[in-house]
Amino acid sequence: MIKIDNPDRSSWDELLKRPTQTYAQIEGTVLEVFKEIQAKGDDAVNFYTQKFDGIQLKKIQVSDSEINLANDRVNLDLKNAIKLAKQNIEKFHKAQVTSPIYVETSEGVNCWQEKRPIQKVGLYIPGGTAPLFSTILMLAIPAKIAGCKEIILCTPPDKNGNINPAILFTAALCGIDKIFKVGGIQAIGAMTFGTETISKVYKIFGPGNQFVTVAKQMATKYNVSIDMPAGPSELLVVADDTAEPSFVASDLLSQAEHGADSQVILVSTSKELIYSVEREIESQLAVLPRKKLAEQAIANSKLIFVEDHKTALELIDEYGPEHFIVATNDNDYYVENIANAGSVFIGNYTPESAGDYASGTNHTLPTNGYAKQYSGVNLDSFMKSMTFQELTPQGIQNIGTQIELMAVAEGLQAHKNAVTLRLNKLKQNPNA
Repeated sequence: MIKIDNPDRSSWDELLKRPTQTYAQIEGTVLEVFKEIQAKGDDAVNFYTQKFDGIQLKKIQVSDSEINLANDRVNLDLKNAIKLAKQNIEKFHKAQVTSPIYVETSEGVNCWQEKRPIQKVGLYIPGGTAPLFSTILMLAIPAKIAGCKEIILCTPPDKNGNINPAILFTAALCGIDKIFKVGGIQAIGAMTFGTETISKVYKIFGPGNQFVTVAKQMATKYNVSIDMPAGPSELLVVADDTAEPSFVASDLLSQAEHGADSQVILVSTSKELIYSVEREIESQLAVLPRKKLAEQAIANSKLIFVEDHKTALELIDEYGPEHFIVATNDNDYYVENIANAGSVFIGNYTPESAGDYASGTNHTLPTNGYAKQYSGVNLDSFMKSMTFQELTPQGIQNIGTQIELMAVAEGLQAHKNAVTLRLNKLKQNPNA
């Protein structure tokens, strides 16, 4: 990891850059795949699955027999762990259900807001070196609670054309309608345009690599919404002498092992802690099964010393971390004042892994600084707010003249007429 001592504020922009390619560097590849899928549907999806994933599939939709087989292959302890996580995630997201809001803004002018589910949603679940079945829980559970009518799932197949059993078990447990063996750009393209087999959706959810992130952003150009630009994983820990170095190191490594393009940062007011964490990282890294991937991420990651908590918080807000762990002697200061973070983990005994799996909060979070303007996935992500209004005869009389005046001032005579006709009708027949 790169150690930085009291970085000057003028260097923060450069210091906090993510180790990712830019949109422009990837856009050409994504656009080519999108155009092919738009024109050729399933044929293009199959072509790119063979090209990128190295497998030619006869059928891309997972069959009932494959789901049943997967159920038999997942051991009971893991099933029970997944069910516990499902229970906690459901509990947290059901608590986010809100009642309609009713307001009489003027006498006889009734306004209200209700939330309705997005009818068709597509979930993208990364596979590859780490089959993220936990992400199914994070996306399918709120989609079901929201009441989405159609929920489809795309996830990449392995070299034998199979899907990890835990992914299929979890998808079935959550009541996913259809599961497809499609990953990467071609999965996002298929859900954007629809093919002979895969439905077009209204909104796409789920994290992925840089190509998936850019593909999701491109999908928005074709009238498909996305949850957020969620790319490679990242974690920032702020810690001082009250933190346990082994805990901090384990948290940093837990994100580093996601992939070579992940980034982890430690910000600390203690040089001694930084040195201790660095030693712990070397020790723990040596025995990790995903050591090579983690090493590459660690090479791009940083250990930053600052003099005080105020400077630390300002730097952290400038970064806007996806995951933010606070382990200091003044946790309340950070919790009360943090402005830009996807999800916050407080205290020595709150590992980021808890949020990844089973605490109940959602782990699909904004990366690459998007925490400055995006929320993580929540129940509202799967819903739309619709407003309603109903005016009684008294209501239109109470605000009608004001509407007429405003319409004339904007030069919109038909808007005025729509009110004037009603007011004249009421003058002729006050009991209407």
